[in-house]
Amino acid sequence: MPHDPVIGTFFTTVVTLDLTLHLPRIIDFWAGILLDSQNYQGNPMIKHIELSKKKKLEKKHFDRWLSIWSATIDELFCGTIADQAKEKAAQIATLMLYKIDNDGTLRIR
Repeated sequence: MPHDPVIGTFFTTVVTLDLTLHLPRIIDFWAGILLDSQNYQGNPMIKHIELSKKKKLEKKHFDRWLSIWSATIDELFCGTIADQAKEKAAQIATLMLYKIDNDGTLRIR
């Protein structure tokens, strides 16, 4: 992803992301979502809202990330949890984009 023309700049220019430090956090996050692990500590929603203040995260960025995510899941895994990983990622992306576009709030009418 760091070299991806659509989202790579978020990993290399907007923030300098050390994947050796970030990947374990990503693993803990998804293990919590998919496997009920309790190791993840943090709030990715707030982190992405803050990131978007530095460089606006748009639908095209989430669509590209979801495309890469889904292709990677399909390449490496299959089954119910793999399907859940793709579904949860899409739900989270939708919510993140909504909150980014609405100043971090969720308005229910």
